[in-house]
Amino acid sequence: MNTVYDFTVKDRKGSEISLSDYKDKVLLIVNTATGCGFTPHYEPLEAMYRDLHDKGFEILDFPCNQFANQAPGSEEEIHQFCKLKFGTEFPQFAKTDVNGDNAEPLFVFLAKEKPFEGFGKGIKNAALSKFTEMNNKKFGDKAYIKWNFTKFLIDRTGKVIARFEPTADMKEVRKAAEDLLG
Repeated sequence: MNTVYDFTVKDRKGSEISLSDYKDKVLLIVNTATGCGFTPHYEPLEAMYRDLHDKGFEILDFPCNQFANQAPGSEEEIHQFCKLKFGTEFPQFAKTDVNGDNAEPLFVFLAKEKPFEGFGKGIKNAALSKFTEMNNKKFGDKAYIKWNFTKFLIDRTGKVIARFEPTADMKEVRKAAEDLLG
């Protein structure tokens, strides 16, 4: 598999969706959680979606409960929370494993294309690193994603351009998306 367009995933209602449906779009693929310290990222994500969607930008949201059980509830409950609290309009997919033997192949591909390079500097980032190491021990060499709200930026040809850890400044994420949109 060479691009994200080679993958099929399930939407929040269980239907198979080919990512080739998003050809020629700039994508931001994100694993999310509704009970995480990074959950407020939904606000700048929705602002990006609202401002850039007409230029060919899509956000694909994959809730994941593998990080300290921070995405409890059904797909519908998660969707309602996001819609009511943050007004999200971007597509939300089925709750997904991003690590381990049952990891969604899309996320394995994304993480192999753009491996983890650290959370950055600072006390918060060091604390998150220690916490994620403990959480991800159970996944061993299949701990592809380190925490909720890891974001992958995909260009219009389906190639993975950048990986942003949850500690990345959302202004940096937005600028990278705007640069790809031209």
